[in-house]
Amino acid sequence: VQLQASGGGLVQPGGSLRLTCAASGSTLDGYTIGWFRQAPGKKREGVSCVTRDGSTIYAESVKGRFTASRDNVKNTGFLQMNSLKPEDTATYYCAADESCTVIAGVFQDMDYWGKGTLVTVSS
Repeated sequence: VQLQASGGGLVQPGGSLRLTCAASGSTLDGYTIGWFRQAPGKKREGVSCVTRDGSTIYAESVKGRFTASRDNVKNTGFLQMNSLKPEDTATYYCAADESCTVIAGVFQDMDYWGKGTLVTVSS
C-alpha cells in the first residue's frame, strides 16, 4: 500500500489543522493507520493510531487535542489537530500495519510509510 499525507501548513498557536492520509495500491480497511511526527533534531514519535474497527490510541502529549479517524470507503485516514502548540511543529507521517503496538508509551514502527507533511505552529 502506498500512502501520502497532506494538509500541513502554517498555523497560529491555538489553531487547527486536519491532516489526510490517502492510500493507493491497496485498500486501507485491512490495516491500522498510524500517525507519527518528527520535529527538527528529534527522534520520530508516534502520535496516534486508528484500528480497523475505528478504535483509537493517542500519545499523552496530544490526548484531548487530536482526533484520528478513517473513511474506509474513501480509502483515507484523518488526523484532526486542535489547540495546536508550538511544540507540535514537526513533519507528520501516516503509516499502516496490521496492528498498532505501543510499549511503555512508545509507538512501534509500522510496515508502510508515506511521505510527510510539514506542520508549523507559530505566531
